[in-house]
Amino acid sequence: MLARRRRKLAAARLYFVCEALPHGQDPSPLLEAAIKGGVELIQMREKAPRCAEELIALSEPFARATRDHAALFFLNDRPELVEACGADGVHVGQDDESVAAARAAAGPAALVGLSTHSPAQFDAALAAGGASRADQLSAGPVWETPTKQGRPAAGLELIRHAAAVASADVAWFAIGGIDADNIGEVVEAGARRAVVVRAIRDAGDPEAAARALRSALDPRV
Repeated sequence: MLARRRRKLAAARLYFVCEALPHGQDPSPLLEAAIKGGVELIQMREKAPRCAEELIALSEPFARATRDHAALFFLNDRPELVEACGADGVHVGQDDESVAAARAAAGPAALVGLSTHSPAQFDAALAAGGASRADQLSAGPVWETPTKQGRPAAGLELIRHAAAVASADVAWFAIGGIDADNIGEVVEAGARRAVVVRAIRDAGDPEAAARALRSALDPRV
């Protein structure tokens, strides 16, 4: 199962991060639209304090949408709930538990993603081995974003660095303030994958927004 998930991850280009109840609403229509538009990876990032039982219940629409459309589902920060939530993996930050600890808690079949915010952090993630090596890396934020308040922008230089040092088989994604107006700059800097939040969540037509972003990452789409 891990090998199959890694193959799907390697092919993914557009990653959508969304809270459990976007704008206080059932996420199902938004998730369906995003996937139809080309999203291949979805993360439920719920920052409101929730107990395990709440998170498991809230994850159900995410697990269903991704399962029905053969997309990947990541849970944010809670590796011990990956199996109960029906997720394919977990994403952790630099200040969360280590990749190895997250992998141990999530289980041997789970993917583990890691945020990096500087060339040094990106290089350290690439150099990690064994259980400490993340399956997926995020590089950013490229631009400051209200979804990561207090996190200074890393700029396009981080994207250029990541593109220069990462091998073709490393699944890394640019993240942070990316939308239809600036995704071309990210692609020009060397990114072939991107994470978005508001560009799909807040769009009047989420499916069309996702399709435009996906097309920008791969003109053949």
